Amino acid sequence: MCKKLFVFILCSILCFATIHRSFAQVKPQMLWYNSPAKMWEETLPLGNGRLGMTPDGGVWKENIVLNDITLWSGSKQDANNYEAYKSLPKIRQLILEGKNDEAQDLVNRDFVCKGPGSGGAQWGKYQMLGNLQLNFTYPGVKNPNTNPETYRRELDLNTAVAKATYRLNGVNYKKEYFCSFDSDVNMIRLTADQPGKLNLSITINRPEKSTVKVVGNELQMFGQLDNGTDGKGMRYFSRVNAKLTGGSIIADQNSLIIENATEVVIYVSAATDFKDPNFEKKTADILFTAKKKPFQLELSNHITKYAKLFKRVSIDLGEGNSTKLPTNLRLDNFYKNYGDDVALAPLFFQFGRYLSISSTRVGLLPPNLQGLWANQINTPWNGDYHLDVNVQMNHWAIEPANLSELNLPLSELVRSLQKPGERTAKAYYNADGWIAHVITNVWGFTEPGESASWGASNAGSGWLCNNLWEHYAFSQDLKYLKSIYPVLKGSAAFYKSALIKDPKSGWLVTSPSVSPENSFYLPNGRTASISMGPTIDNQIVRELFSNVITASKLLGIDAEFRAELQSRLKMLPPAGIISKDGRIQEWLEDYKETDPQHRHISHLYGLYPAALITPYSTPALAEAAKKTLEVRGDDGPSWSIAYKQLFWARLQDGNRAFKLLREILKPTLRTDINYGAGGGVYPNMLSAGPPFQIDGNFGASAAIVEMLLQSHDGFIDLLPAIPDAWKKYGMIKGLKARGNFTVDINWKDGKVTKYRVYSSNPKMVKVRLNGKIINVMATKA
Repeated sequence: MCKKLFVFILCSILCFATIHRSFAQVKPQMLWYNSPAKMWEETLPLGNGRLGMTPDGGVWKENIVLNDITLWSGSKQDANNYEAYKSLPKIRQLILEGKNDEAQDLVNRDFVCKGPGSGGAQWGKYQMLGNLQLNFTYPGVKNPNTNPETYRRELDLNTAVAKATYRLNGVNYKKEYFCSFDSDVNMIRLTADQPGKLNLSITINRPEKSTVKVVGNELQMFGQLDNGTDGKGMRYFSRVNAKLTGGSIIADQNSLIIENATEVVIYVSAATDFKDPNFEKKTADILFTAKKKPFQLELSNHITKYAKLFKRVSIDLGEGNSTKLPTNLRLDNFYKNYGDDVALAPLFFQFGRYLSISSTRVGLLPPNLQGLWANQINTPWNGDYHLDVNVQMNHWAIEPANLSELNLPLSELVRSLQKPGERTAKAYYNADGWIAHVITNVWGFTEPGESASWGASNAGSGWLCNNLWEHYAFSQDLKYLKSIYPVLKGSAAFYKSALIKDPKSGWLVTSPSVSPENSFYLPNGRTASISMGPTIDNQIVRELFSNVITASKLLGIDAEFRAELQSRLKMLPPAGIISKDGRIQEWLEDYKETDPQHRHISHLYGLYPAALITPYSTPALAEAAKKTLEVRGDDGPSWSIAYKQLFWARLQDGNRAFKLLREILKPTLRTDINYGAGGGVYPNMLSAGPPFQIDGNFGASAAIVEMLLQSHDGFIDLLPAIPDAWKKYGMIKGLKARGNFTVDINWKDGKVTKYRVYSSNPKMVKVRLNGKIINVMATKA
């Protein structure tokens, strides 16, 4: 028995040493600070796709916010107005007569969801799980305001491990935090370099709907959220346990008190009953398994499993004078003098990949507006899924940044919207297929929002289908395509059924609809949002029909349906209409917008994420897109800045895209609800709308890829939008291109010096290399 134990421990040590040797060869990718977090927006986000935590690194008092991606209030509801379709002919007639304001009044009366919609308790919110609080005392230090002699707090992106180290009264203390990708628990290890110097109490709490008790030496917190009807909503259960080296642990009412320990490993296990009736037992089983493993084995297994995803891509643009500064100071300096820190953009890109890996997992839920991290019960905008750019942007970097499987949770969420979406299509449009409008949640909401000005958008379901299609475009997985084909077909069936003919042009268009959240002036001086055929709808329908036609051919099915789409495709408006002032029109009519610098730029959907507008295939529309962006300006909430960065990258203006990257990286501490200018990032590099909204992180990561590699226009384009700031030299390995190609690029002075295109299925592919398109045989992966 002793011999087996010795071999087990030796193997664990060797495994851990191997992991650290391999990571020693990887360039450090670190966020770090020289003080504890003073506000939540300075904490370090950790997650394993299900569980999350954000420790503040406090010396005397530490608060660690806990999250579970599945913890939602609310419940399923049917808020369809099943009489709505009866008002549809009148609404459409008013729009055709140019009486959009009257049509909007009718939409607000008859064509919105029943009840309070997203403002009601049944809608629900993504919520924080709770707060884990550690209160420390230190031998020989009586003043609780005493500052440590040294302090460092960090997050290592290579390992998904955070640390806080400090020296107090001659003792070196270390805290290590990670959400284990191995045993699926949150773990915190506290150590002191002198025996018996760890003294602390551990408590757990939640602002509402929680019960805390101690069972043996285990803290338990459990409760049931409000479902908006009878109060019996989602249930959750969490357990906190500790394993000590030296010292003692005792339970005191609702806390654990640890005295004179040298090492403490804290375990937090949590689960909800979201699709899991055995969630309470699950928390106990997970905790039992985790505690049996030596800490070093748990850590090495965690790093190995996380690294399988993270290490797929590496990027190096060189160093700069600011590289060794704390991250908050690097952000300050970058906005003022970006030339001093060429390494910050790669760090921000990899941070975005890290956030994707940490905030979603195959078989669970996609990241919401908060990703995985919320510190409130009432999260901004309910922490739900917005379908007019936000949840889509959360996934734009996933495919090109070589994290393809992380798109699958979104595919499953969209799949779950089919049945409720079919009811909504019938209720409002008497149409075939399925539709989701502008907001949804884990409960399958597909109805219009509660206000016509934003809630009547037809774009949501079609836009989601772009994300689903992109997973096929990058992976070339026919089995996946076959599985999602009914979803794509159902969305196309809705538009095919719901389109009407515009008598002026003869085009088939949606009606009623909106260009997300924007409005325009009518000749009578009034304003409206409701229209027919907004440009984004036209672009989405054109792209969706084309993709379904392609899928039907690839799968050898639905020839008749394919022919119907091909016929209607010829009757759709073009990808863009150029207005009198040279911009792309946002609506079918050349209306004057009420806010020329509106945060949404939905009518450039054809430029990104679609490939309907490109400098090569549609140069006139590309020029009109540039003029559109010039009028919109460069500021806005963080997600809007990221979207503009993507647009300029697609237009192959690297310096303008880089200017937008600088805009999104400008520091802010604002946490108010913002719809205008002023987006940026917090000291922990999470994007600020403000408040925190994670789509800006994901959008900017996608834009950085687009600056270095594009593959949407029939060829792989190397360095299509490289800015002057990155031209000196650089390297990126492991990016993905459509067609299931992997690409490595080295460059100097803005020219590619070395590249590799490889695939599991080698074949010829067109590559644009230093301005010339050539045919290349991809090598075997």
